[in-house]
Amino acid sequence: MDWTDRHDRFFLRLLSRHARLYTEMITTGALIHGDRERFLRFDPAEHPVALQLGGAEPADLARCAEFGAAAGYDEINLNCGCPSDRVQEANFGACLMAHPQRVAAGVAAMRAAVHLPVTVKCRIGIDDSEEYPFLKQFVETVAAAGCQTFVVHARKAWLSGLSPAENREIPPLQYATVYRLKREFPELRIVINGGIRTQAEAHEHLRHVDGVMLGREVYENPWLLAGIDHALFHAEEPEASREQALRRLLPYVERELSAGTPLAHITRHILGLYRNQPGGRAFRRVLSQQACRPGAGVRVIEAALAEVQSFAPIGRSCKAA
Repeated sequence: MDWTDRHDRFFLRLLSRHARLYTEMITTGALIHGDRERFLRFDPAEHPVALQLGGAEPADLARCAEFGAAAGYDEINLNCGCPSDRVQEANFGACLMAHPQRVAAGVAAMRAAVHLPVTVKCRIGIDDSEEYPFLKQFVETVAAAGCQTFVVHARKAWLSGLSPAENREIPPLQYATVYRLKREFPELRIVINGGIRTQAEAHEHLRHVDGVMLGREVYENPWLLAGIDHALFHAEEPEASREQALRRLLPYVERELSAGTPLAHITRHILGLYRNQPGGRAFRRVLSQQACRPGAGVRVIEAALAEVQSFAPIGRSCKAA
């Protein structure tokens, strides 16, 4: 939440034309009672893009799935993996794994309301749940309601005693549990998530499961997506360089600025573009210091890019960096 907003997704789409993008988790209450247009807004360039919902009441989930379908999303995803206290207080997220029949009812209601794929994101378990049997029962129950795709974070979620940040790091990764799920449910589409940091690791996981979801690593190191289209989707389009991707973002930035969007709302998502590259620290410094100033515009991005170019060896293009 608060990370993969529409500005981030538009930027990531410039790096991969084929990877499926997911919205931040949006609660059913926010869509039913809040500024629905703002929450659901996205650029057509983002396709394929999935709407990720947080909620537990089948009627509310069905209604919000209808909102998502009307807005043009390609998939409705139910989050059963978030362990935050706020989410637990509202009785959804990871705590729903203890109530598979309720999740199944929500999935059935959404499938009856829309013709889009309805998918579920979950953990391998919660708290002191049995290791594989708990996950197997959850998946069996929800799959019986028509869910064919499960995105599984290969860690347990501890609903008490660990913060959301700690829940992303401390519970050990158990990839073998997700592999076993795929072996025992070959008819389901199983996507693995958690701790995946390189394309090589993604390739290895794809020997065992149907898909790989990348979260924080892509946010912090977005260039990881570059090359994915060729490596995983066998695309023939030429890859863009970092500079080319950044320049393709500029018309979007100008359009958003004219609509009143502060520059920093966009540039915060591109800070990691030159991660571990010569000039990358200067690139981040310029954006961090100048994008939040009143009247900041695309010249700030040009200035940040100029810092990177000043580090390029004579006779070499910065595109090779």
